[in-house]
Amino acid sequence: MKYTEKQNITGAEALLASLINQGVETVFGYPGGSITPVYDRLQDYPELRHLLTRHEQGAVHAAQGYARVSNRTGVCMATSGPGATNLLTGIADAMLDSTPIVCISAQVPSTALGTDFFQEADMINMTVPITKWNYQITRFEEMVPTIAKAFYIARAGRPGPVYIEVTKDALLSRGDYKWTPCTGIRSYNPVPAVDPQAAADALALINEAERPLILVGNGVKISGAEEAVIRLAEAGNIPVASTLMGLSCIPSDHPLYIGMVGMHGNVAGNLMTQEADLLIAVGMRFSDRVTGNLKTYAPKARVIHIEIDPVEINKNVRTDLPIVADARAAVEAILDAGPVTNKPRAEWFAKAAMHAETEQEKVIDRQLRPKRDELTMGEAVAAVALESGGEAVVVTDVGQHQMMAARYSTYKHTRSLVTSGGLGTMGYGLPAAIGAKVALEENPATAGRDVVVFLGDGGFQMTMQELGTMIHWGIPVKVVVLDNSFLGMVRQWQQLFMEKRYNATELVNPDFVKIAEAYGIPARRVARRDELQEAVRTMLRSDGPYFLEVIVGKEDNVFPMVPGGASLNDLLYCE
Repeated sequence: MKYTEKQNITGAEALLASLINQGVETVFGYPGGSITPVYDRLQDYPELRHLLTRHEQGAVHAAQGYARVSNRTGVCMATSGPGATNLLTGIADAMLDSTPIVCISAQVPSTALGTDFFQEADMINMTVPITKWNYQITRFEEMVPTIAKAFYIARAGRPGPVYIEVTKDALLSRGDYKWTPCTGIRSYNPVPAVDPQAAADALALINEAERPLILVGNGVKISGAEEAVIRLAEAGNIPVASTLMGLSCIPSDHPLYIGMVGMHGNVAGNLMTQEADLLIAVGMRFSDRVTGNLKTYAPKARVIHIEIDPVEINKNVRTDLPIVADARAAVEAILDAGPVTNKPRAEWFAKAAMHAETEQEKVIDRQLRPKRDELTMGEAVAAVALESGGEAVVVTDVGQHQMMAARYSTYKHTRSLVTSGGLGTMGYGLPAAIGAKVALEENPATAGRDVVVFLGDGGFQMTMQELGTMIHWGIPVKVVVLDNSFLGMVRQWQQLFMEKRYNATELVNPDFVKIAEAYGIPARRVARRDELQEAVRTMLRSDGPYFLEVIVGKEDNVFPMVPGGASLNDLLYCE
């Protein structure tokens, strides 16, 4: 139901009606004093489903997971003061990962602003550097244009978070409501048109190259450029590698796909970056985790950088040919500029095969077929990938398990990996998985897909209260905790670069299985190899939520690894 006009309603009602008019179906949130006028009226707007989380951080991460899977704008709500400040981590995370979310909080009455009123916090100034836009509503008349503008900005161009706060007196004030959508903002051009000459020049560079490499990032998913990128790769017989955030936009089993690049990327992706004579970077920002030492990055390559945000051009890596445009439009323009020369590239693909063989011998076999009794993280991830057939949406927290999940999961469909890339937020995984599953269930075409979240024992304990959200709303997420009783990624750095001076990284954990069972979630612990696959099968075949703890080796490390500040050539294959 759309609400075009309503007479004599409150600001709180105008807010809820505007969310519905924006097409919002689900809001994640947590109530409090200043925002009670909104919660009081929620029951009058049944089109809007509100999911109570157990912490405001859970609400914002759930909104992120929802947005990443659905390609829609996620929405969360909180009260003023601590409720609002608890959103900050998720807002910053969404900014770095270009995730479209609208975060709404209440604020103390406008007459009390600046008086240190109970639960007053200056969120507008706090959120300036971590949002695309923020705004404080103090009058009823501002509600409709502000909410409409917020949703437009969140999704336009390079997506990101928008923060809106509403003073309590604005929520209680009354007025006549008329919905007017926002379709543009004067002087704001979020989607620059593709320069035809740049597309033609890019085609010429591609046809000239002998050792080209396509690098795909999160922007490919955002723009829906997956099919166009695959067409370009197949037309030119060009290998494709992915950033962490770009994983799943190219199916794992595509014959041109050579793996992930970056600090814990695949050998072929990293070393072929160093050997390429042309990089075609699509929807990525050349972060430090991708490039390693910038002075030695891709020394032989000319660079075509396709990116919608002009700020990213030449920020980290010198670009020979920038195309500032939507990724899908840009790649399609290149394809339309003329025929793409298909070259056999036998030597180039032979290098990929050689690097893959090296990685298989030095890394993968050691991780998936270890000679020690302890289970490895890779084994657990691979067991899930095998049992799910690559159909599951994989969500991760941050740490060693994140890199293992990225490396050893398989992806058949785009938007199948949800992880915190830029900010690296521990505690992200569980609530993001909840949001991801809600998004899948809203779409009949995806409702049957599983969501499996991989967590470390450290990150899990930051937001494990969101197990309560899962059971409250019947959200059947499959939770896998890879338990090494350490803050594993920090411990790995201490082992490799600090002479094993393990300080403040060893954990004394509670009984996670009992905690899950206390929430009414079926749970199991596995420490033996001969039990792992059957345990994973049981988990994935269960109808509701399930909790699986896998005990892994304390010094199980992620390789290959490019040490911080090192060149992509300086790969470590083992301890």
